[in-house]
Amino acid sequence: MRPELTSYLLVAGAGFVVTVATVPLFLLLSNRLGLLVAPDARRQHERPTSALGGGAMYLGFVAAFVVAWQSGRFDAVFDSSTEPWGVLACATAAYLVGVLDDVIELSPPAKLAGTIVAAGLLAAGGVSIFWFRVPFLDLFPLGYDLAFVATVIWVLGMTSAVNFIDGLDGLAAGIMGIGATAFLLYGIRLGQPGVDLLREGNVGPLVAAAVIGICTGFLPWNVFPARIFMGDGGALLLGALMAASTIAVGGRTPDPYSGQTFFFYAPLAIPLVILGVPMLDTAFAILRRARSGKGVATADKDHLHHRLVRLGHGHRRTVWILWAWTALLSAFVLYPTYNEGQGDAIVPLGVGAAALVLFTLFRPGFRLDSSLRKVTNHRRRRVPLGVAAAPPMLAMAELEPAPAPPVAQPEPGPARAPEPAPEAGPDPARPAGPSSVVVIVEAPSKE
Repeated sequence: MRPELTSYLLVAGAGFVVTVATVPLFLLLSNRLGLLVAPDARRQHERPTSALGGGAMYLGFVAAFVVAWQSGRFDAVFDSSTEPWGVLACATAAYLVGVLDDVIELSPPAKLAGTIVAAGLLAAGGVSIFWFRVPFLDLFPLGYDLAFVATVIWVLGMTSAVNFIDGLDGLAAGIMGIGATAFLLYGIRLGQPGVDLLREGNVGPLVAAAVIGICTGFLPWNVFPARIFMGDGGALLLGALMAASTIAVGGRTPDPYSGQTFFFYAPLAIPLVILGVPMLDTAFAILRRARSGKGVATADKDHLHHRLVRLGHGHRRTVWILWAWTALLSAFVLYPTYNEGQGDAIVPLGVGAAALVLFTLFRPGFRLDSSLRKVTNHRRRRVPLGVAAAPPMLAMAELEPAPAPPVAQPEPGPARAPEPAPEAGPDPARPAGPSSVVVIVEAPSKE
């Protein structure tokens, strides 16, 4: 019997609870050991922050797998093959490589070798790309040697994509959570009666459900301003899990899916569409660094999220924009898959894409600068007598106060009547200084 949606929600719930509950433990551990990431020119945070959040995500994943194993709802997954244990071994190796890099900063070759070992464990457990379909062309079976190479390349691509996009608070966890949700729904659809393109014991949807749980459990601690980062441990863990899920679903069946997106784009292209934002960012990063003669592992500030921030979007808005693009691409895949070829989603999806493009490119032009907002609000304060009032048209200029005139010493003689005080002008008792007045004022009323 195939697992129902409620079974997957149970797995995601277990991952969520354990992840959100264990983050404080890793915060405490980071503070005790002094394992904090200090701000620098490349990073966006403003205070030392823990980067050991990947540990809570790993514990959440293990808890989700244990719940699935002991619940009896996924017996077909755990009893039919060694694939779940291959996924667990791959996730463990990827997390250990990442957390070592967080603590002692591994060299790029060492980090690459560790990721290849994780991919090898995944392939040894039986999760490999056996079939490769080129869109609009033909289906190519892969031998064991090519299957291993293709699996390693796929894992390296996924882990690099997550690592590159993890540059703003909440960005990577949100994108991978949205992508995993879309892929879970996609995998459930392929296994429904009448389609039957996914065998009952396929581990792909189960892994996607676990990713949903750990991402949603980590987000409350990671959204801006983040109290903890997932670090390379969490990024490599998410990349390895999504690689395992997409390989299990997309690289294992030679069957066509006539009239639907499964056939039109080919199964292994589906995750490339759903995770289009990190994949596109990874492709641009590789081309950019190759053209400039830099290594692929060389960090820079030219990723998609950095460019959006420079365009004028704030931290939160940049994250929301990239989340929205991921959701739109996921809808582009899911809608034709679920509507059985009826209806047309091109128009609403096209309108949504056009709106996102306009918002992304032109919304910063309507954003008022904070200093302009301060001087153009409706609350105007009065300036006391004796202080020069700046004209409204000069409110944005820096006005140097006039120097105080010399105070004449009174001469001895008969008392004279006091002269009337001037209506406005510099206060003789107020010392001159370089301070400036940047306000909008109203003339004092004569009551």
